Amino acid sequence: MVSPLDLLYILAGAVVGFIIGLTGVGGGSLMTPLLVLGFNVQPAIAVGTDLLYAAITKASGVWSHQKLKNINWQIVKNLSLGSIPGSIICIYVIKRFEISGEVFEHLISITLGFMLILTSVVILFKETISNRFKKPAGYSPSPLIIISLGVILGVLVTLSSVGAGAIGGAILLLLYPTLRTRTIVGTDIAHAVPLTAVAGLGHLQLGNIDLSLLVSLIIGSLPAIYFGTIVGEKIPEKTLKYIVASILLVIGIKFAI
Repeated sequence: MVSPLDLLYILAGAVVGFIIGLTGVGGGSLMTPLLVLGFNVQPAIAVGTDLLYAAITKASGVWSHQKLKNINWQIVKNLSLGSIPGSIICIYVIKRFEISGEVFEHLISITLGFMLILTSVVILFKETISNRFKKPAGYSPSPLIIISLGVILGVLVTLSSVGAGAIGGAILLLLYPTLRTRTIVGTDIAHAVPLTAVAGLGHLQLGNIDLSLLVSLIIGSLPAIYFGTIVGEKIPEKTLKYIVASILLVIGIKFAI
């Protein structure tokens, strides 16, 4: 028997999925704040559940992009060499030092606020940032730089569930100016899946996953992403992204204060 709360979770999954389909922006930057502010879910539970949600919903995207040869697996490997150990170490530190209760919730809220604000800035000013810090056509960053960035991304995503998509994509855009946009998107998704899966399983070990909530979100989001993509073809992308970025900025400030 489906409870009224489960139906609301399915609706929440559908709303976020639809926005992801419309704008390409989504996952943690929308779902986690919605769960915390809209449904009063504990921040740690919201982050952990959303990480597994992201891993599952983005997995099909990897298959699609691989068929279209839109993934640079060398970049995925270097990012993962940093982000996955970074995520595991982050979970280990939380468990080892028994960081929980108010301290843990405060840490997650502050990180979440910071990442939401950063994501909104990236969405609003991606082109300006890209032009301002444009690299020469033949530039290729060293693997050590990519691995180091992966470590930072791994820790921040594990603590907030935000950043694997928008911020990871922005970094690739800046560092690999000769890559096609489709390759950046495909590579970013391919990296996000193992990172969010590892981080999500880490939160499962910490008891921060609500499996019933996870199933409801997936039921709502998967068909909604498809319909959002269709509708998104007829609506100006820039308008939608500015709206989403403005919402994220306001929510991010609320979490950070």
